[in-house]
Amino acid sequence: MASLKEVRNRITSVNSTQQITKAMKMVSAAKLRKAQEAITQLRPYSQKLSEMIAAVSANTELGSQSPFTAVRPIEKVLLIVVTSDRGLCGAFNANVAKAAMLIANEKYPSQLAKGNVSVMPIGKKGGEVLARRGYTLDSNFVDTFQGLNFSKVKTAAENVMEGFVAGDFDEVQIMFNESLNVATQVIRTEQFLPISNKIETKATAKVDYAFEPSEDEIIQELLPKALKIQFYKAVLESNSSEHGARMTAMDKATENAGDLLKALKLEYNRSRQAAITTEILEIVGGAEALKNK
Repeated sequence: MASLKEVRNRITSVNSTQQITKAMKMVSAAKLRKAQEAITQLRPYSQKLSEMIAAVSANTELGSQSPFTAVRPIEKVLLIVVTSDRGLCGAFNANVAKAAMLIANEKYPSQLAKGNVSVMPIGKKGGEVLARRGYTLDSNFVDTFQGLNFSKVKTAAENVMEGFVAGDFDEVQIMFNESLNVATQVIRTEQFLPISNKIETKATAKVDYAFEPSEDEIIQELLPKALKIQFYKAVLESNSSEHGARMTAMDKATENAGDLLKALKLEYNRSRQAAITTEILEIVGGAEALKNK
């Protein structure tokens, strides 16, 4: 059995940890509110833009008008892995890294064997995990979450788009966490490039569009914008999910610390009671010994 001093030290330590986890939960809750506002404002615009492109693509030869829809034999692949810069958020980062490794092994085994699967980490944690597994990293945009804004994400998206047009890779997948609610995040994998001309909306009826200034100019303007918005939406979804995951993890840690404190206090009281009982017995024994003299 641990001594009273050791138990007291453990109680103090766990109590301090509980205060830290409570504070981190409150900070994450405040950040989550802001992150949710940002993604909530972007979702309608992103969805409407996607619907517009899907509808236009049903009425035009979209694939022949943009380099971003060019389907080539898949020799080189880029995986964009969106994680966080910090830990203490449960399995948030590990799940995305596992999803990236799974898709690399199952969908691109031949490219992986040739070393033609590269990873662009957005956020430090995913890159750290995949680097240890031997993946080739493009770490130019790993610090995107430091001062997150559309300008930084736009630069990363443009870099990927230019690489695809130049033939540096033939297919691009983006993986990120999407928040269903504060406590639940799911992994999403979306094909970033090439853009598919398949309609993914419920409305399948063709619409007769009048293009002004011209069909080609509108397509050339819409597609790059849609790609940048898709990239930005994935980053914002991940940002919101991160704070939700950390808030949940810190809430659970606080709860576990409380349970541990109860157990330690019970152990402390038992040890103290045993010590007091021992002292009483020693006093009684000493008194009896004096009587017998």
